[in-house]
Amino acid sequence: MAVTGLYKHLVRHKIFIEWRRYFLDAEHSRKMLRLPRVVKPRACFLLKKLAWRVAMDEIEQMQNKQVNHIDDALKLAASRVLATSLSSLMQMPNRDRLIYHFEDLTVDCSRQLLDDDGLTALFQLADACHLPDRIHDMFSGVPINITEDRPAQHVAVRRPDHQASEAYQKLSAFAESVRRNPAITAVVNLGVGGSDLGPKMVTQALAGYHDGPACHFVGNICPTDLHDVLVQCDPHTTLFIITSKSFTTAETLANAMVARQWLVQHGADVGSAMVAVTAAGARAQEWGIDLDHIFAFADGIGGRYSLWSSVGLPIMIAIGSDDFSRMLAGAYAMDCHVQHTALQQNIGVIMGLLRVWCRHYLHLPTYGLIPYDQRLASMPAWAQQLDMESNGKSVDRYGNPLTHPAGPLIWGATGTSAQHSFFQWLHQSVDIAPIDILVAMQPAAGLDNQIWHDHHKSLAINAVAQAEALALGASNLDEPHRHFSGNRPSVLISWDQTTPYALGRLLALYEHITVISGFIWDVNSFDQWGVELGKRMAHQIQSAEGLERFSPAAQAFLDRLNKPRT
Repeated sequence: MAVTGLYKHLVRHKIFIEWRRYFLDAEHSRKMLRLPRVVKPRACFLLKKLAWRVAMDEIEQMQNKQVNHIDDALKLAASRVLATSLSSLMQMPNRDRLIYHFEDLTVDCSRQLLDDDGLTALFQLADACHLPDRIHDMFSGVPINITEDRPAQHVAVRRPDHQASEAYQKLSAFAESVRRNPAITAVVNLGVGGSDLGPKMVTQALAGYHDGPACHFVGNICPTDLHDVLVQCDPHTTLFIITSKSFTTAETLANAMVARQWLVQHGADVGSAMVAVTAAGARAQEWGIDLDHIFAFADGIGGRYSLWSSVGLPIMIAIGSDDFSRMLAGAYAMDCHVQHTALQQNIGVIMGLLRVWCRHYLHLPTYGLIPYDQRLASMPAWAQQLDMESNGKSVDRYGNPLTHPAGPLIWGATGTSAQHSFFQWLHQSVDIAPIDILVAMQPAAGLDNQIWHDHHKSLAINAVAQAEALALGASNLDEPHRHFSGNRPSVLISWDQTTPYALGRLLALYEHITVISGFIWDVNSFDQWGVELGKRMAHQIQSAEGLERFSPAAQAFLDRLNKPRT
């Protein structure tokens, strides 16, 4: 058990008591443990160890008792609000205390199935789980990823002083040289997972800030993904970025091999047309990338948290280093808010606790993200990997089986298009799924004409209308097919305009939601061992090793796959 915060003081107190009982009171100790009259150093050590164990056992019992008491209070609060209409909760006095503000960002949680007592108990749960200390440890560089003995360093690269580092300066200089080079008309990022989803999502979201070469992203090993990009590119004016933390990712290296063959076939200079972003520089060199074209990032930056690092090179090429810096500044502002703001006003903490509340206490297994911005169309997929790869665990950070699920299934799509697909299910299904509705108050940069402002106003009206309709419903018992029961929770998140700063702040918030809910569930949100088995089995099949261990159905599939083409 990790002992932090209040429990440090309790441990010191208990150690003092037990030390006095078993060590300082030598006569008592000697008689109890049948030791000689002179207590030797080894015996002193054993007594000290015994005192520590006794103290730790008592502290753990005290902590478990406190957490169980809070857990009972939260279960009671859940049963209470599930028997209450959301419309009546929304009319309670001081309900606006659930609307939180940071800079121009507003997070309206007033449509959550939550009352004051439930919120108070959630904050008590955060304290009992030592949440402030866990947050402090992350920002302090403590190796909280204990299965890999690494710190979580994604927050470190968002600090302003990181931009003075040699690695950042090298990255920025290269990005600007590409942007100034008229001989480069296209950039293709080859990566998968966090090496693809984050950079692609940001590049799409900030399309109005593009003034560099066209940027393409290939994440899938499916040949059409790469093929359909290559047909748009000139091999003599295309730069490939091979993004792989380990530089062993099978899909990425397979795509890189095909891209290299394509360059060779067309007589292009492979040495100048390919660069690597990786934490394994030696492997990239062995593969054939020049040392000057290798951009490193730390082992402590997981792929799904990595768009702020050199993994963001295609973003920097697309929008420029100045706007990339502004994106980092927005993320850093959210970091400071989460690190230094009291729990009761801390937006990252509150939304992380709401994830736990919905998943564990309301027993709602999914969570939707609905951005009302077509340029944020890839955000749900990014958030899906972020949360589900982080918290989709069945054991706690010490390897003990969980007694309850951790992490919801994340899904989503853009509004208003989603209103004409799965919103029927959201409004009238037997199941209830909480969602976040995200919308800027102003249209994207460059859409300054009044026509676009009016157009965007209609978009924003739809966003708030859906939040209200889901919460309040509309009774129609005479025509049950037209009956809307309401009681469907949502969070309405709004900000002025989607600038690089605002986007960085928003994405950092979602990272903190993931990490904080993981802290409460006590899982390791920074490893992802669940992705390994399938990759290992694919390698076995590819290399024809141990095929006899595969099922008859798999053998039949492989026989069909390997049948000669006619």
